[in-house]
Amino acid sequence: MKKVYKAHILFTKEKDHFEVFENGYIAVENGKVLGVANSLDELNVQRSTFNVHDAEVIDFGNKLLIPAMNDMHVHAPQVHNQGVAMDLELLPWLQNYTFPEESKYADTAYAERMYRRFIHTQWLFGTMRSVAFGTVHTESTRVLMKLYLEAGMGALVGKVAMNRNCPEALCEDVEAAVEGMEQLIAEFPQLSTINSHLSTSLVRPIITPRFVPSCTPELLKACGELAKKYQLPVQSHLSENTSEIAWVQDLEKESTSYGDAYNRYGLFGQTPTIMAHCVWTSGSELELMKRNKVMVAHCPTSNFNLSSGMAPLRTFLDEGLPIGLGSDISGGHDLNMFRMLVYAIQVSKMHYQLDHSKAFLTLSEIFWIATKSAGSFFGKVGSFEPGYDFDALVIDDAVLYPDEYSLQHRLERFIYVGDDRQIVHRFCRGQEIAEPKVF
Repeated sequence: MKKVYKAHILFTKEKDHFEVFENGYIAVENGKVLGVANSLDELNVQRSTFNVHDAEVIDFGNKLLIPAMNDMHVHAPQVHNQGVAMDLELLPWLQNYTFPEESKYADTAYAERMYRRFIHTQWLFGTMRSVAFGTVHTESTRVLMKLYLEAGMGALVGKVAMNRNCPEALCEDVEAAVEGMEQLIAEFPQLSTINSHLSTSLVRPIITPRFVPSCTPELLKACGELAKKYQLPVQSHLSENTSEIAWVQDLEKESTSYGDAYNRYGLFGQTPTIMAHCVWTSGSELELMKRNKVMVAHCPTSNFNLSSGMAPLRTFLDEGLPIGLGSDISGGHDLNMFRMLVYAIQVSKMHYQLDHSKAFLTLSEIFWIATKSAGSFFGKVGSFEPGYDFDALVIDDAVLYPDEYSLQHRLERFIYVGDDRQIVHRFCRGQEIAEPKVF
Protein backbone atom coordinates (compact mmCIF):
# COMPACT_ATOMS: atom_id res chain seq x y z
CA MET A 1 0.00 0.00 0.00
CA LYS A 2 1.75 3.12 -1.30
CA LYS A 3 0.42 6.57 -0.51
CA VAL A 4 1.69 10.12 -0.64
CA TYR A 5 0.16 12.83 1.55
CA LYS A 6 0.47 16.52 0.76
CA ALA A 7 0.05 19.14 3.50
CA HIS A 8 1.99 21.58 5.68
CA ILE A 9 4.19 19.07 7.51
CA LEU A 10 5.74 19.73 10.93
CA PHE A 11 7.65 17.38 13.25
CA THR A 12 10.65 17.39 15.58
CA LYS A 13 13.56 15.22 14.52
CA GLU A 14 15.64 16.99 17.17
CA LYS A 15 14.31 18.67 20.30
CA ASP A 16 15.65 22.14 19.57
CA HIS A 17 13.80 22.89 16.32
CA PHE A 18 10.91 21.92 14.07
CA GLU A 19 11.27 20.33 10.66
CA VAL A 20 8.85 22.32 8.50
CA PHE A 21 7.74 21.44 4.97
CA GLU A 22 5.34 24.01 3.58
CA ASN A 23 3.13 22.28 1.00
CA GLY A 24 5.31 19.24 1.55
CA TYR A 25 4.92 15.58 0.66
CA ILE A 26 5.30 12.46 2.79
CA ALA A 27 5.53 8.97 1.27
CA VAL A 28 4.09 6.03 3.24
CA GLU A 29 4.24 2.33 2.45
CA ASN A 30 2.86 -0.49 4.62
CA GLY A 31 2.34 1.93 7.48
CA LYS A 32 5.93 3.21 7.47
CA VAL A 33 7.27 6.61 6.47
CA LEU A 34 9.58 6.40 3.46
CA GLY A 35 10.51 10.06 3.21
CA VAL A 36 9.44 13.69 3.44
CA ALA A 37 10.23 16.31 0.82
CA ASN A 38 9.19 19.62 -0.67
CA SER A 39 8.20 18.07 -4.01
CA LEU A 40 7.25 14.77 -5.59
CA ASP A 41 10.41 14.77 -7.68
CA GLU A 42 12.53 15.20 -4.55
CA LEU A 43 10.74 12.22 -2.98
CA ASN A 44 11.61 10.15 -6.03
CA VAL A 45 15.26 11.06 -5.68
CA GLN A 46 15.18 10.04 -1.98
CA ARG A 47 13.41 6.75 -2.64
CA SER A 48 14.66 5.23 -5.87
CA THR A 49 12.63 2.06 -5.25
CA PHE A 50 9.39 3.97 -4.68
CA ASN A 51 7.89 5.67 -7.70
CA VAL A 52 5.70 8.31 -6.10
CA HIS A 53 4.01 8.99 -9.43
CA ASP A 54 2.52 5.48 -9.21
CA ALA A 55 1.21 6.08 -5.69
CA GLU A 56 -2.11 7.54 -4.63
CA VAL A 57 -1.60 11.21 -3.75
CA ILE A 58 -3.94 12.61 -1.08
CA ASP A 59 -3.89 16.40 -0.89
CA PHE A 60 -4.89 17.90 2.47
CA GLY A 61 -4.57 21.42 1.10
CA ASN A 62 -3.84 24.13 3.64
CA LYS A 63 -4.06 21.80 6.64
CA LEU A 64 -1.29 20.85 9.08
CA LEU A 65 0.09 17.30 9.22
CA ILE A 66 1.82 16.41 12.51
CA PRO A 67 2.73 13.27 14.50
CA ALA A 68 -0.05 11.87 16.69
CA MET A 69 -0.07 12.11 20.46
CA ASN A 70 1.14 9.50 22.97
CA ASP A 71 -0.30 9.22 26.50
CA MET A 72 2.44 7.60 28.57
CA HIS A 73 0.53 7.25 31.83
CA VAL A 74 -3.23 6.88 32.05
CA HIS A 75 -5.61 4.96 34.33
CA ALA A 76 -8.32 3.79 31.94
CA PRO A 77 -10.76 2.62 34.65
CA GLN A 78 -10.76 6.05 36.29
CA VAL A 79 -12.54 7.76 33.39
CA HIS A 80 -15.80 7.93 35.35
CA ASN A 81 -14.06 9.91 38.14
CA GLN A 82 -12.51 12.44 35.78
CA GLY A 83 -12.79 15.89 37.36
CA VAL A 84 -14.07 14.55 40.71
CA ALA A 85 -12.52 15.00 44.20
CA MET A 86 -9.82 17.34 42.98
CA ASP A 87 -9.58 18.90 46.46
CA LEU A 88 -7.79 15.87 47.98
CA GLU A 89 -4.18 14.75 48.17
CA LEU A 90 -3.00 11.47 46.68
CA LEU A 91 -3.52 8.92 49.46
CA PRO A 92 -7.01 9.95 50.65
CA TRP A 93 -8.05 10.37 47.02
CA LEU A 94 -7.03 6.76 46.33
CA GLN A 95 -8.84 5.34 49.35
CA ASN A 96 -12.07 7.32 49.03
CA TYR A 97 -12.61 7.55 45.28
CA THR A 98 -10.19 5.58 43.11
CA PHE A 99 -10.31 2.18 44.77
CA PRO A 100 -14.13 2.13 45.07
CA GLU A 101 -14.47 2.98 41.36
CA GLU A 102 -11.94 0.36 40.27
CA SER A 103 -13.78 -2.27 42.32
CA LYS A 104 -16.70 -1.93 39.90
CA TYR A 105 -14.57 -3.45 37.13
CA ALA A 106 -15.26 -6.94 38.43
CA ASP A 107 -18.32 -6.46 36.20
CA THR A 108 -17.12 -6.81 32.60
CA ALA A 109 -20.28 -5.16 31.23
CA TYR A 110 -19.52 -2.05 33.28
CA ALA A 111 -15.88 -2.27 32.20
CA GLU A 112 -16.77 -2.38 28.50
CA ARG A 113 -19.15 0.57 28.80
CA MET A 114 -16.56 2.74 30.56
CA TYR A 115 -13.62 1.60 28.43
CA ARG A 116 -15.49 2.39 25.22
CA ARG A 117 -16.09 5.93 26.50
CA PHE A 118 -12.43 6.20 27.46
CA ILE A 119 -11.02 5.05 24.09
CA HIS A 120 -13.47 7.24 22.19
CA THR A 121 -12.27 10.29 24.12
CA GLN A 122 -8.63 9.42 23.40
CA TRP A 123 -9.52 9.13 19.72
CA LEU A 124 -11.21 12.53 19.78
CA PHE A 125 -8.04 14.19 21.03
CA GLY A 126 -5.70 12.39 18.63
CA THR A 127 -3.99 10.03 21.10
CA MET A 128 -2.99 7.03 19.02
CA ARG A 129 -0.68 5.28 21.53
CA SER A 130 -1.07 4.78 25.27
CA VAL A 131 0.62 3.18 28.26
CA ALA A 132 -2.44 2.29 30.29
CA PHE A 133 -3.29 0.86 33.68
CA GLY A 134 -6.25 -1.49 33.87
CA THR A 135 -7.41 -2.98 37.18
CA VAL A 136 -6.62 -6.19 39.05
CA HIS A 137 -9.40 -7.91 37.10
CA THR A 138 -8.08 -10.17 34.34
CA GLU A 139 -11.32 -10.27 32.38
CA SER A 140 -11.91 -6.52 32.29
CA THR A 141 -8.26 -5.91 31.40
CA ARG A 142 -8.74 -8.31 28.48
CA VAL A 143 -11.78 -6.23 27.46
CA LEU A 144 -9.64 -3.07 27.39
CA MET A 145 -6.96 -4.72 25.26
CA LYS A 146 -9.51 -6.07 22.78
CA LEU A 147 -11.20 -2.66 22.49
CA TYR A 148 -7.86 -1.06 21.63
CA LEU A 149 -7.37 -3.71 18.95
CA GLU A 150 -10.89 -3.13 17.65
CA ALA A 151 -10.19 0.61 17.41
CA GLY A 152 -6.82 0.11 15.68
CA MET A 153 -5.02 2.22 18.28
CA GLY A 154 -1.76 1.17 19.95
CA ALA A 155 -1.41 0.49 23.66
CA LEU A 156 0.64 -1.22 26.32
CA VAL A 157 -1.98 -2.35 28.84
CA GLY A 158 -1.33 -3.53 32.38
CA LYS A 159 -3.34 -5.81 34.63
CA VAL A 160 -2.66 -4.09 37.95
CA ALA A 161 -0.86 -6.03 40.69
CA MET A 162 -1.72 -5.18 44.31
CA ASN A 163 -2.13 -7.25 47.46
CA ARG A 164 -1.83 -4.91 50.46
CA ASN A 165 -3.06 -1.53 51.66
CA CYS A 166 -6.11 -1.73 49.43
CA PRO A 167 -9.76 -2.82 49.71
CA GLU A 168 -10.40 -6.55 49.90
CA ALA A 169 -12.18 -6.40 46.53
CA LEU A 170 -8.93 -5.30 44.85
CA CYS A 171 -6.56 -7.55 46.78
CA GLU A 172 -5.19 -10.62 44.96
CA ASP A 173 -2.81 -13.20 46.33
CA VAL A 174 0.45 -13.59 44.48
CA GLU A 175 -0.47 -16.84 42.72
CA ALA A 176 -3.76 -15.42 41.38
CA ALA A 177 -2.05 -12.24 40.21
CA VAL A 178 0.61 -14.20 38.32
CA GLU A 179 -1.97 -16.55 36.81
CA GLY A 180 -4.05 -13.64 35.51
CA MET A 181 -1.05 -11.88 34.01
CA GLU A 182 0.15 -15.06 32.33
CA GLN A 183 -3.29 -15.60 30.79
CA LEU A 184 -3.07 -12.20 29.09
CA ILE A 185 0.55 -12.76 28.09
CA ALA A 186 -0.44 -16.02 26.40
CA GLU A 187 -3.36 -14.39 24.62
CA PHE A 188 -1.22 -11.52 23.30
CA PRO A 189 1.95 -13.41 22.28
CA GLN A 190 5.43 -12.11 22.95
CA LEU A 191 8.62 -11.67 21.04
CA SER A 192 11.56 -13.42 22.71
CA THR A 193 13.90 -10.41 22.75
CA ILE A 194 14.64 -7.57 25.12
CA ASN A 195 12.63 -5.31 22.82
CA SER A 196 9.44 -7.33 23.09
CA HIS A 197 7.54 -4.12 23.83
CA LEU A 198 8.42 -3.08 20.28
CA SER A 199 6.39 -5.98 18.90
CA THR A 200 4.59 -5.64 15.60
CA SER A 201 1.34 -6.03 17.52
CA LEU A 202 -0.27 -2.71 18.38
CA VAL A 203 -1.57 -3.94 21.75
CA ARG A 204 0.76 -5.59 24.24
CA PRO A 205 0.81 -6.46 27.96
CA ILE A 206 2.98 -4.50 30.40
CA ILE A 207 3.89 -5.57 33.94
CA THR A 208 2.08 -3.20 36.32
CA PRO A 209 2.72 -3.23 40.06
CA ARG A 210 0.53 -0.32 41.17
CA PHE A 211 3.19 1.10 43.46
CA VAL A 212 5.39 -0.22 46.25
CA PRO A 213 2.92 0.45 49.11
CA SER A 214 0.27 -1.73 47.44
CA CYS A 215 2.57 -4.70 46.74
CA THR A 216 4.25 -7.05 49.20
CA PRO A 217 7.88 -8.01 48.55
CA GLU A 218 6.62 -11.38 47.30
CA LEU A 219 4.38 -9.74 44.71
CA LEU A 220 7.08 -7.28 43.61
CA LYS A 221 9.48 -10.21 43.21
CA ALA A 222 6.88 -12.12 41.15
CA CYS A 223 6.35 -9.07 38.90
CA GLY A 224 10.10 -8.76 38.32
CA GLU A 225 10.34 -12.45 37.48
CA LEU A 226 7.48 -12.17 34.97
CA ALA A 227 9.12 -9.17 33.31
CA LYS A 228 12.38 -11.09 32.99
CA LYS A 229 10.79 -14.39 31.89
CA TYR A 230 8.69 -12.85 29.13
CA GLN A 231 10.91 -9.82 28.45
CA LEU A 232 8.00 -7.48 29.13
CA PRO A 233 8.15 -3.77 29.85
CA VAL A 234 7.23 -2.39 33.28
CA GLN A 235 5.17 0.61 34.44
CA SER A 236 4.49 2.04 37.88
CA HIS A 237 4.59 5.21 40.01
CA LEU A 238 7.66 6.84 41.52
CA SER A 239 8.27 9.64 44.04
CA GLU A 240 4.94 11.32 43.40
CA ASN A 241 4.16 12.59 46.88
CA THR A 242 6.26 13.19 50.01
CA SER A 243 3.92 11.16 52.23
CA GLU A 244 4.13 8.27 49.76
CA ILE A 245 7.95 8.43 49.74
CA ALA A 246 8.04 8.28 53.55
CA TRP A 247 5.69 5.29 53.42
CA VAL A 248 8.00 3.47 50.99
CA GLN A 249 11.00 4.20 53.21
CA ASP A 250 9.18 2.55 56.11
CA LEU A 251 8.12 -0.47 54.04
CA GLU A 252 11.41 -1.05 52.22
CA LYS A 253 14.03 -0.22 54.84
CA GLU A 254 16.88 -1.86 52.93
CA SER A 255 16.36 0.34 49.87
CA THR A 256 18.37 3.53 49.44
CA SER A 257 15.55 5.27 47.53
CA TYR A 258 12.06 4.68 46.18
CA GLY A 259 13.59 3.80 42.81
CA ASP A 260 16.02 1.40 44.45
CA ALA A 261 13.05 -0.46 45.96
CA TYR A 262 11.86 -1.28 42.43
CA ASN A 263 15.40 -1.96 41.27
CA ARG A 264 15.93 -4.64 43.91
CA TYR A 265 13.02 -6.60 42.42
CA GLY A 266 14.06 -6.24 38.75
CA LEU A 267 11.46 -3.56 38.01
CA PHE A 268 13.63 -0.56 37.20
CA GLY A 269 15.12 -0.76 33.74
CA GLN A 270 16.07 -4.42 33.63
CA THR A 271 13.43 -4.44 30.90
CA PRO A 272 12.12 -1.18 29.36
CA THR A 273 10.51 0.76 32.20
CA ILE A 274 8.37 3.86 32.55
CA MET A 275 7.75 5.54 35.89
CA ALA A 276 5.06 8.16 36.34
CA HIS A 277 5.53 11.48 38.14
CA CYS A 278 9.08 11.51 39.63
CA VAL A 279 8.19 14.84 41.25
CA TRP A 280 10.78 14.46 44.01
CA THR A 281 13.39 12.43 42.13
CA SER A 282 16.96 13.63 42.63
CA GLY A 283 20.38 12.45 43.78
CA SER A 284 21.03 8.71 43.76
CA GLU A 285 17.54 7.94 42.48
CA LEU A 286 18.10 10.19 39.46
CA GLU A 287 21.49 8.63 38.81
CA LEU A 288 19.96 5.15 38.96
CA MET A 289 17.29 6.17 36.47
CA LYS A 290 19.96 7.49 34.12
CA ARG A 291 22.02 4.31 34.34
CA ASN A 292 18.99 2.09 33.80
CA LYS A 293 17.43 4.31 31.12
CA VAL A 294 14.11 4.51 32.96
CA MET A 295 11.59 6.77 31.20
CA VAL A 296 9.74 9.50 33.10
CA ALA A 297 6.03 10.00 32.41
CA HIS A 298 5.47 13.64 33.39
CA CYS A 299 1.87 14.28 34.48
CA PRO A 300 1.53 18.01 35.21
CA THR A 301 -2.23 18.26 35.83
CA SER A 302 -2.26 15.33 38.24
CA ASN A 303 0.72 16.70 40.14
CA PHE A 304 -1.12 19.99 40.64
CA ASN A 305 -4.54 18.49 41.39
CA LEU A 306 -3.23 16.09 44.04
CA SER A 307 -0.87 18.68 45.52
CA SER A 308 2.15 16.51 44.74
CA GLY A 309 4.48 19.22 43.44
CA MET A 310 6.29 20.22 40.25
CA ALA A 311 8.47 17.65 38.53
CA PRO A 312 11.88 19.06 37.41
CA LEU A 313 11.41 18.38 33.71
CA ARG A 314 14.26 20.66 32.58
CA THR A 315 16.65 18.73 34.83
CA PHE A 316 15.45 15.42 33.40
CA LEU A 317 15.84 16.73 29.85
CA ASP A 318 19.32 18.13 30.47
CA GLU A 319 20.40 14.90 32.18
CA GLY A 320 19.36 12.91 29.11
CA LEU A 321 16.53 10.92 30.69
CA PRO A 322 13.91 9.59 28.27
CA ILE A 323 10.67 11.51 28.92
CA GLY A 324 7.04 11.39 27.86
CA LEU A 325 3.83 13.07 28.97
CA GLY A 326 0.85 11.49 30.70
CA SER A 327 -2.71 12.59 31.33
CA ASP A 328 -2.95 10.42 34.47
CA ILE A 329 -6.70 10.58 34.65
CA SER A 330 -8.35 10.80 37.01
CA GLY A 331 -5.63 12.38 39.13
CA GLY A 332 -5.34 14.52 36.04
CA HIS A 333 -8.60 15.97 34.80
CA ASP A 334 -7.92 16.21 31.05
CA LEU A 335 -7.41 13.52 28.38
CA ASN A 336 -6.38 16.10 25.77
CA MET A 337 -2.64 15.50 25.42
CA PHE A 338 -2.13 18.81 23.63
CA ARG A 339 -3.12 20.47 26.90
CA MET A 340 -0.36 18.47 28.62
CA LEU A 341 2.17 20.24 26.39
CA VAL A 342 0.83 23.59 27.59
CA TYR A 343 0.78 22.59 31.25
CA ALA A 344 4.29 21.13 31.07
CA ILE A 345 5.63 24.41 29.66
CA GLN A 346 3.84 26.31 32.43
CA VAL A 347 5.32 24.05 35.13
CA SER A 348 8.79 24.65 33.70
CA LYS A 349 8.19 28.40 33.85
CA MET A 350 7.36 28.13 37.55
CA HIS A 351 10.63 26.24 38.06
CA TYR A 352 12.39 29.03 36.21
CA GLN A 353 11.05 31.54 38.73
CA LEU A 354 12.67 29.46 41.49
CA ASP A 355 15.94 28.87 39.64
CA HIS A 356 16.89 31.12 36.72
CA SER A 357 19.70 28.74 35.77
CA LYS A 358 17.04 26.27 34.59
CA ALA A 359 15.56 27.61 31.35
CA PHE A 360 11.89 26.90 30.79
CA LEU A 361 10.88 24.56 28.00
CA THR A 362 10.42 25.71 24.43
CA LEU A 363 7.59 24.61 22.17
CA SER A 364 9.88 22.41 20.07
CA GLU A 365 11.29 20.72 23.17
CA ILE A 366 7.91 19.83 24.63
CA PHE A 367 6.57 18.74 21.22
CA TRP A 368 9.60 16.47 20.83
CA ILE A 369 8.99 15.04 24.33
CA ALA A 370 5.33 14.35 23.51
CA THR A 371 6.02 12.76 20.13
CA LYS A 372 9.46 11.36 19.32
CA SER A 373 10.78 10.89 22.86
CA ALA A 374 7.54 9.36 24.18
CA GLY A 375 7.06 7.34 21.00
CA SER A 376 10.44 5.66 21.43
CA PHE A 377 8.87 3.46 24.11
CA PHE A 378 6.79 1.86 21.33
CA GLY A 379 9.63 1.65 18.79
CA LYS A 380 10.02 4.02 15.85
CA VAL A 381 7.01 6.18 16.65
CA GLY A 382 6.52 9.93 16.94
CA SER A 383 8.44 11.34 13.99
CA PHE A 384 8.23 11.46 10.20
CA GLU A 385 11.76 10.22 9.62
CA PRO A 386 12.20 7.24 7.27
CA GLY A 387 11.31 3.95 8.94
CA TYR A 388 8.96 5.47 11.50
CA ASP A 389 5.37 4.32 11.87
CA PHE A 390 3.00 6.79 10.24
CA ASP A 391 1.12 7.90 13.34
CA ALA A 392 -0.31 11.24 12.29
CA LEU A 393 -2.99 13.87 12.73
CA VAL A 394 -4.39 16.26 10.14
CA ILE A 395 -5.34 19.61 11.65
CA ASP A 396 -7.81 21.96 9.96
CA ASP A 397 -7.08 25.16 11.89
CA ALA A 398 -8.80 27.56 9.49
CA VAL A 399 -10.98 28.99 12.28
CA LEU A 400 -7.96 29.68 14.52
CA TYR A 401 -5.38 31.65 12.59
CA PRO A 402 -4.94 34.91 10.63
CA ASP A 403 -3.33 34.36 7.23
CA GLU A 404 -0.09 36.04 8.25
CA TYR A 405 0.80 33.42 10.91
CA SER A 406 3.78 31.17 10.25
CA LEU A 407 3.19 27.42 10.18
CA GLN A 408 4.89 27.02 13.54
CA HIS A 409 2.69 29.72 15.06
CA ARG A 410 -0.36 28.02 13.59
CA LEU A 411 0.66 24.79 15.32
CA GLU A 412 1.31 26.63 18.58
CA ARG A 413 -2.07 28.31 18.43
CA PHE A 414 -3.79 24.98 17.87
CA ILE A 415 -1.93 23.44 20.83
CA TYR A 416 -2.99 26.27 23.13
CA VAL A 417 -6.55 27.05 22.01
CA GLY A 418 -7.63 24.33 19.57
CA ASP A 419 -9.68 21.24 20.35
CA ASP A 420 -10.84 17.96 18.83
CA ARG A 421 -13.02 19.74 16.25
CA GLN A 422 -9.89 20.76 14.35
CA ILE A 423 -8.55 17.17 14.12
CA VAL A 424 -10.04 15.92 10.87
CA HIS A 425 -7.99 12.75 10.21
CA ARG A 426 -6.19 10.36 12.55
CA PHE A 427 -3.68 7.68 11.53
CA CYS A 428 -2.01 4.88 13.49
CA ARG A 429 0.68 2.88 11.72
CA GLY A 430 -0.58 4.09 8.37
CA GLN A 431 -4.24 3.18 8.87
CA GLU A 432 -6.82 5.94 9.13
CA ILE A 433 -8.64 5.37 12.42
CA ALA A 434 -12.40 5.68 12.24
CA GLU A 435 -14.43 6.90 15.19
CA PRO A 436 -14.65 4.06 17.74
CA LYS A 437 -18.01 2.67 18.73
CA VAL A 438 -19.53 3.96 21.95
CA PHE A 439 -22.55 2.46 23.70
